[in-house]
Amino acid sequence: MKKFLKTLLIPLFLLTLIPFKAQALDRIASEDISYNKSTCNLMMAERQLWIDHVSWTRSFIISDLSSLEDKGPVLERLLKNQDDIGNSIKPYYGEEAGNKLAALLREHIGIAGQVTDAAKNGNKDDLEKYNKLWYENADKIADFLSSANPNYSNKALKDMLHKHLDFVTAQVVSRLNKDWKADISSYDKGEAHMIMFADMLTDGIIKQFPKKFK
Repeated sequence: MKKFLKTLLIPLFLLTLIPFKAQALDRIASEDISYNKSTCNLMMAERQLWIDHVSWTRSFIISDLSSLEDKGPVLERLLKNQDDIGNSIKPYYGEEAGNKLAALLREHIGIAGQVTDAAKNGNKDDLEKYNKLWYENADKIADFLSSANPNYSNKALKDMLHKHLDFVTAQVVSRLNKDWKADISSYDKGEAHMIMFADMLTDGIIKQFPKKFK
C-alpha cells in the first residue's frame, strides 16, 4: 500500500518542485499605491484571513489523515474562515458577491477533503476525479475575482491559486510518506505564497476604490 501511494502521489508532489517566481505570475505592482493607515489595515486583515486559510487547512489535513476526533470542529472552523473571507469583500462588492466568494471557497474546502480522503485510501480514480474538480474550482474563483476587479490578471490569479493547491498536495503527500521535514517546508512555502496572494487582492481593491482609502 505504501509503495502504491508513493507511485500515485509523487507526480502531484513534483509539481511543487517547479521554481516559484513572482514576476512570472504577473503580480500587480504596488508602486503607484500610497500606503496609509486605511490601506495598511486592509493589508493586515487580508493577510490574517489567508494565513488562517492555510493554517486551518493544515490542521484539517492532519486531523483527517490521522482520523482524529477533532476533525469535525476543525472543519467547522476552516469553513468559518471561508465565510470570513467572503465577508471581507462585501464593503467593496456587496452582499451577493461576498456570499458567492464564500460559496466557492467552501466548495474548495469540500473538494480538498475529498482529495485528501482519496489519497488516504489509495483510490486512484477518485483522486484523479476530485483533483480535476479542485483545479476547476480554483479557476472559478479566479474568474469571479477578475470579473469583479479589472486590476486583477485572470492568469495571475489562476497561477497563484494552482500553486496554492500544489503546496497543499505536497503536505498531504509528505504526511502520507512520513516525510515530516518536507511537510513542514511545504507548509512554510504555502503560507508565504498565500501572504503574496493576499497582498495581490489588497492592491487590486485599493486601486479599484482609491477614494475609500484616502
